[in-house]
Amino acid sequence: MDALISRLTAALGPAAVLTEPHDIAPYGEDWRGLYRNTPRAVLRPADTAGVAAAVALCAAAGVAIVPQGGNTSMVAGGIPSAPDAEIVLSLARLNRLRSVDRAGLTLVVEAGMTLRAAQLAAEAAGALLPLSISSEGSAQIGGVIATNAGGNNTLRFGNARDLVLGLEVVLPDGAIWHGLRALRKDNTGYALRQLFAGSEGTLGIITAAVLKLSPAPRERATCLVGLASVAAVLDLFARFRDEDDAALYAFEYISGTAMEINLRHMPDGRLPLGQSAAHYALIELATTRRNAALRTTIEAVLGDALEAGLIEDAAIALSEAQRLAFWALREHVSESQKREGASIKNDVSVPVASVPALLDRAATMLAKTYPDARMAAFGHIGDGNIHLNVITTADPEALMADVNAIVADLGGSFSAEHGVGLVKRAAFGQWRDETERGVMRRIKLALDPGGGMGPGKVF
Repeated sequence: MDALISRLTAALGPAAVLTEPHDIAPYGEDWRGLYRNTPRAVLRPADTAGVAAAVALCAAAGVAIVPQGGNTSMVAGGIPSAPDAEIVLSLARLNRLRSVDRAGLTLVVEAGMTLRAAQLAAEAAGALLPLSISSEGSAQIGGVIATNAGGNNTLRFGNARDLVLGLEVVLPDGAIWHGLRALRKDNTGYALRQLFAGSEGTLGIITAAVLKLSPAPRERATCLVGLASVAAVLDLFARFRDEDDAALYAFEYISGTAMEINLRHMPDGRLPLGQSAAHYALIELATTRRNAALRTTIEAVLGDALEAGLIEDAAIALSEAQRLAFWALREHVSESQKREGASIKNDVSVPVASVPALLDRAATMLAKTYPDARMAAFGHIGDGNIHLNVITTADPEALMADVNAIVADLGGSFSAEHGVGLVKRAAFGQWRDETERGVMRRIKLALDPGGGMGPGKVF
């Protein structure tokens, strides 16, 4: 190990190789605080060539690497699998904007750039990078793609992989795949970019990406609505979708319990409704059309819904400040639940029509089996992804298994957008049959025969 550290220091420079305990400890703790697996060392290369050199040296020495972006993973995907088990390779210094093409609506950025910085780069060019997640201020592009992050605008634009045109990737042996192609059509062989998107750092290290942009909206309109039931939330979603599907950018769900916890822990948090509700929907319309009168559209849909007895109360943002305040209520939910105490997080998805059944059956199961538990669900109801989080001190594996049984019965997924990482490895084998897992293992072995890239993740 000492000899390897010496070679890495010579290749990357002393400032790029961290070995002191107080320097490397933060890189071994996941965001949720579930694991504290201190790495053997931390590498911070400054460019793709440095990443390739580091990977090649580690591979030759038989030392495993864990790629780490902003370390915002909800499933501990960016930390070592055990204490002193692997070297962490941080992409934080690869944070440059390489190019923006306004005519072609593409953005080329390095993997260590935060999602928020990439959004701002798109805005500066008069365009929109439509991917939006709560951790966008610290989550980095490489990790966002490697985990195929979803977020608030999946309903309109899809997940991270749907926005990727090309990638630059360092493979487990240190070779570089130069795949930064900004082509909308390219049927030349396998779509390798889709192989690395969602691979959770187990097949290679993404160092740069070509991302698809969209024209910037000319107009937005946002509202927060209180409702009595999840069925009513889904009905309201259908009404907005039927009214103007192309303008529906986001339809987010917050349960009454999640909102209550949020308001208790969120600085300056305030509910902009006259009364609390059992369920809430945050809805945003946006368009590039001129004179679209989106506020009029929202008023019309909400008026009809109120007349039908579907909603209890609603507030429409009258300014950009109010719009951001509405979104802050949604984006702060995870942080508020972290402050509330121990919780078991279930990132699940079901067909959209089954969301009411999911939440109703989960509530019944919890009341019967875990009477002290509080279900603080929230999520992206427009695409069927619910973060069915439970505030409890119960056994996490038992409770997750009970939730997953309901999800499986409804034809859903136990990992909607967070991935598998370390947290969900045990359940992975139950959700994919041997044939499918066998294909995945053969891909892993083909690219990483030594098993040195992100060991312990997924499998």
